[in-house]
Amino acid sequence: MSTTLSKRTSRTLPLPAGTARIRNGTVRLSRPKYDGLKMSLHDFLDWEREPDGWKYEWNNGIIEINEVNMTLKEQYIVQNIQIAFAQTLAAKAKGGIYPEVDCPLTETLLRRPDLAYFTREQIQQGRLLLPHVIPSFVIEIISQHDKDLKLESKLDEYFAAGVQCVWYVRPYSMRVSVYTSPVHVRICQADDVCSAVPALDFAMTAREIFA
Repeated sequence: MSTTLSKRTSRTLPLPAGTARIRNGTVRLSRPKYDGLKMSLHDFLDWEREPDGWKYEWNNGIIEINEVNMTLKEQYIVQNIQIAFAQTLAAKAKGGIYPEVDCPLTETLLRRPDLAYFTREQIQQGRLLLPHVIPSFVIEIISQHDKDLKLESKLDEYFAAGVQCVWYVRPYSMRVSVYTSPVHVRICQADDVCSAVPALDFAMTAREIFA
């Protein structure tokens, strides 16, 4: 697809014909219209669009979708993780775990993790608009619609950029895949402890994540 979106038109695009529509927690998929369109990073960051159920990211001048947005049914996971994190020394040092923050991993790649940890210093760097503020810890909430190949590619991207730990949280199987490299993974369920080491001293059991 060769359509290019200018700054003037990119801010007011209508709801596309192809969407991930969510009704009563059920996702109905069709190809999103914006996937594959060309846009500068500046325009992408300035892009205002009506929510359509997809998480849009930016890869070398191309808009792409890698997964469906989190649904309301998954927000309890975010809440459980944030409540547990609030008890840590990292939280007392004014670090935070935040949802869907723009993370430019390289000059040509921007991802929006479902959750990402930033130190107080990184938060201040972001306030000053300094480039390449890389979180050390990332969490993605995985749906049954997410494709394995893209999930593997994301792991490569995160670790190449300097992320030290990635959790792939899978509500449909009540399991958490804890990665400390693209090929080193521990699968946690029930009372298994999911650790964010070496990124930071933070841990929860899988049962606590899905409580």
